[in-house]
Amino acid sequence: MANREDAEAIQALFAKLTDSWNKGDGAAYGDCFTEDADYVTFAGQHLKGREQIANTHEWLFNGPLKGSVLESRAASGLQPRFITPDVAIVHAIGEVRLANPSEDPNDRGSINTNVAVKRNGEWKLTAFHNCRIQEMPGGKR
Repeated sequence: MANREDAEAIQALFAKLTDSWNKGDGAAYGDCFTEDADYVTFAGQHLKGREQIANTHEWLFNGPLKGSVLESRAASGLQPRFITPDVAIVHAIGEVRLANPSEDPNDRGSINTNVAVKRNGEWKLTAFHNCRIQEMPGGKR
């Protein structure tokens, strides 16, 4: 349905998302999303729209997540599932490492479900839902 170029563009979008986080740049992070995006955090907060996503992350990057690093396992292994040529579901895995290792509980592995859309030739995220990775009953992830 979609071509290799689109899959690579989505890969680049997630690389930009990670790079923006690691630079502590809320505006650049927000730019990865559509104007009307929905963003659900691991704690269940619902951010609505690019502006709120950018502003919230700028606050986080200047406060509780200052100096944190997003270790994304999405950098090379994303496998978008194209619903249409301009819409894809993408699952990504990553972990935020806090600046102070003594404050990092080492259980921040997260998985997120994303809806990526292609508008005017550019891929952006229009929905993002993040949650902590948990053990499955029986001890398997």
